[in-house]
Amino acid sequence: MANAEIVAIGSELLLGQIVDTNSAWMAQRLTALGVNLYFTSVVGDNPGRMREVIQRALERADIVITSGGLGPTQDDLTREIVAEVTGRKLVPDPDLLEQVEEHFRRRGRTMTPNNRRQGYMPEGAIPVKNPNGTAPSFIVEDRRGVVFSLPGVPVELKWLFENEVEPYLRKKFSLAEVIHYRVLKIVGVGESAVDDKIGHLIANSSNPTVGVLALPGQVDVRIAAKAANKDEAMKLIAPLETEVRELLGNAIFAADEETMEHVVGKLLRVQNKTVAVYEDLTCGSLAERLQTASLESFGAGFISNSPLATRALLRHARDPQGIDAVMKDPLTLTDELAWSARQQAACDFGLALHAITDPDGRIQNLARGQSFVSLTDGRRFLQRTSASAGRSAYDRTRMTLNAIDLLRTALLEGMAV
Repeated sequence: MANAEIVAIGSELLLGQIVDTNSAWMAQRLTALGVNLYFTSVVGDNPGRMREVIQRALERADIVITSGGLGPTQDDLTREIVAEVTGRKLVPDPDLLEQVEEHFRRRGRTMTPNNRRQGYMPEGAIPVKNPNGTAPSFIVEDRRGVVFSLPGVPVELKWLFENEVEPYLRKKFSLAEVIHYRVLKIVGVGESAVDDKIGHLIANSSNPTVGVLALPGQVDVRIAAKAANKDEAMKLIAPLETEVRELLGNAIFAADEETMEHVVGKLLRVQNKTVAVYEDLTCGSLAERLQTASLESFGAGFISNSPLATRALLRHARDPQGIDAVMKDPLTLTDELAWSARQQAACDFGLALHAITDPDGRIQNLARGQSFVSLTDGRRFLQRTSASAGRSAYDRTRMTLNAIDLLRTALLEGMAV
């Protein structure tokens, strides 16, 4: 099996001005091709460091894919460095130069002289036209391996990878096998508990392999298989997937590209149900996720940042005269907020997420506090509590996922107290 290395080029990546999403995306595509990816590197626009990184990559990988540094400016040095590392001259290519000129003509813009640099490539390289931008790509077949240089703009890179890199790699390296994986997404069960249930599968699997990844509020179980094609890989995955599902049950809420929103939105539409929500600490995150889940099933969202706003909604509570007492008891308050949201919006469900955080806390993940979730259909209540509440993105994700999962559970199993 061929080994690959990705080299992302650009000082803006090292400065944190741009996040390197290209490498993650290419890693997934290389995995699907059955190519091993053992190293990824990020290097700034410095010729000495670029030379060192690309040289090292060629010494330990069959395939080196660079991204970035193919533009017209003086700090776009990928062409020059790849030529130097592979012992070639940098030469003009008339066809690539014509492509750059044509790109400017189509857009009605004047090409500046520095854009002519983009028509150069290492001598003997295979030119690759880029229909989506002005930065052509090229392939250098070196005795140590293959260098495929791509632009850094994601839309250009992805098109070139799918339409040029993948076909080339399949033919060049006779890639007869693929690696395909299935991801099962779990909520309400921690990483250690998941490992306790399926650890024997992780320890004893070879093809397919089983791995666990912890995310905010959820745990992913990845089952990966190597086979001649995707269908054969899925045949290998199926028995293990069945076993994992039997061990984890309804804690598995989705698979692969599905999200909690997809799943709950479908359940709401199939059952013809609507939902209204109340939230405070999460600042509208819960409403946003449920509106994304199903626009037609989302009745209303109430966001409170003050006791006065909360009291205003509680005018729809079961006992509006007892608001003072309700405000002192967070469990009862969350029930009444769910009830009030449902009444105000005339929906089938009311879902409330009320949280109390530690005012002195500085923790950005799993912050100290209390969160309360309540769901009502007008007859009964389902509740959940947690000893964590925070304003960070991780905590909001975790809290809202837990709340939506309570709605998922009710839709799957009914409003059983």
